[in-house]
Amino acid sequence: MSRPATPGPRRRAVLPALLLAGLAIAAPAAQAASLEVLVTDAAGKPLPGAVVFAESPAARAATKPAAGVEIAQQSRQFIPQVSVVPVGTAVSFPNRDTVRHHVYSFSAAKAFEIKLYVGTPANPVLFDKPGIAVLGCNIHDHMVAWVVVVETPYFGRTGTDGRLTLAHLPAGAYNLRAWHASLPAGAPAVEQPRVVGSGAAQASVQLMGATP
Repeated sequence: MSRPATPGPRRRAVLPALLLAGLAIAAPAAQAASLEVLVTDAAGKPLPGAVVFAESPAARAATKPAAGVEIAQQSRQFIPQVSVVPVGTAVSFPNRDTVRHHVYSFSAAKAFEIKLYVGTPANPVLFDKPGIAVLGCNIHDHMVAWVVVVETPYFGRTGTDGRLTLAHLPAGAYNLRAWHASLPAGAPAVEQPRVVGSGAAQASVQLMGATP
């Protein structure tokens, strides 16, 4: 019985080269895409500060809590006024004012209360459900802030030109959502289905009822 031929030195050297070439050809198909989103108001003008995020089952599975997030009280206002955090994120509420604050939320996404205090509470607030939580101060009625809790690692806020690029999006079908703090109280994020391929793509979202 004849034995299979053993590859010679030259053949052994060629095989790794062919393998690398095959990987190089397949690499572009595996590359993540980017999605540039333009958010406008009812008049079609660019809307700065809009929250944009892309949801999918795969995105939900890839979501991880953020670390070191805080919403401070300073000069009798919340800073930042709008925060976007992945579900499961713990948020600290340091009071950097010389007066005491009483932070609370009655929202379905997160109901909590931090009674009159100064400094930084020992226990941060865990935002463990997706949705939009509206924050207030029981002492200073003009103080308001929002926490948008998302189940995706693909999120951000639009710039002064109303645009945001969601980078490193794996190809697939997404539910693209957008929200702005100027929308009527209780308004949910506007959504639209979006299929992302392997290259750069664009999308536009108009938020009726929002103002710059």
